[in-house]
Amino acid sequence: MATKIIRVLVIDDSALVRKTISETLELDPEIEVVGVANDPLIAIDKIPRLNPDVLTLDMEMPRMDGLTFLRKLRSENSSLPVVVISSLTQAGSQLALDALEAGAQEVLAKPDGHSSIGALASKLAFHIKAAYRARRGPKIARPAAPTAPVSAPPLSASQGENRLIVIGASTGGVEALRYLLPALPDHLPPIVVVQHIPAYFSKAVADRINTLTPYEVREATDGEPLRPGLCLIAPGDYHLMVVKTAGYRTRLLQSPPVHHCRPSVDVLFRSAAAAAGPHALAILLTGMGSDGAVGMQAIQRAGGYTLAESEESCVIYGMPRAAVELKAVDRSVPLDQMPQAIMDGLRHLRT
Repeated sequence: MATKIIRVLVIDDSALVRKTISETLELDPEIEVVGVANDPLIAIDKIPRLNPDVLTLDMEMPRMDGLTFLRKLRSENSSLPVVVISSLTQAGSQLALDALEAGAQEVLAKPDGHSSIGALASKLAFHIKAAYRARRGPKIARPAAPTAPVSAPPLSASQGENRLIVIGASTGGVEALRYLLPALPDHLPPIVVVQHIPAYFSKAVADRINTLTPYEVREATDGEPLRPGLCLIAPGDYHLMVVKTAGYRTRLLQSPPVHHCRPSVDVLFRSAAAAAGPHALAILLTGMGSDGAVGMQAIQRAGGYTLAESEESCVIYGMPRAAVELKAVDRSVPLDQMPQAIMDGLRHLRT
């Protein structure tokens, strides 16, 4: 059976960026750029004629900005997948985060010169394919952000002292985290998160989630101690590890990408297996590919406990599937059951 060629419409007001994205995508035999548009109003005219499978979308454009266009698409019940390619300044990152909340599948950094074109080429086709595969969405509706954390008795200080929660996610993961993290109560063991994310965007994600949680959420820095009631998110373009000294500390690295990803979930999970062993609880959420599966297996073999988002709520059932196929998952649950599953999982860990 012939491979489906994914048809892409590129929307950006910069002729250079349109050319760069188009030439980059045309390098992949499974992708065809069927058209370009220099603003959303032109795109609105072209979409019915070109019938694209995926859109790439800039955020800041004349006549209509990308966020307004995306909201218009969704208000018309369009399920057309959108990959945002944005200048991830502070303002651009906030717009991109708004776009994810409005239904975009992924956010990538806009190329800003020849130095970034190679990095874009290594990621763009992967994310276009992930967005296309996510087109039909999860089999059950994903929950909106909860109004209150899950009801559960907090762990004592002694229970939280050695325990560690590590979470990995990719495509669809920002919105999954925006639901999951506010659903967890304060005073849990430290939480460390790797979300496949561009540089500069991770801080905006952490800052936005921090406004929703009863505990502190922020972007990780190198060498900081972990403590109960703290959640750290890996900065884009840095691997995040956990090391054991007197307690747990972070370590940031710019070693080569793993599974074409930096940060990589496997890097975090393998470090948690070494540092925390039977005290580690690992959670693998939606995402394309297999990053995190081997690291989750390492945590399970070290005596930790492992959870994965089940297929029916995943935007992309790739990373959790890979872990299930390795028999590295102790329990799979849909996203709306994950907060309680985490509370239950903590009680499986060695004190």
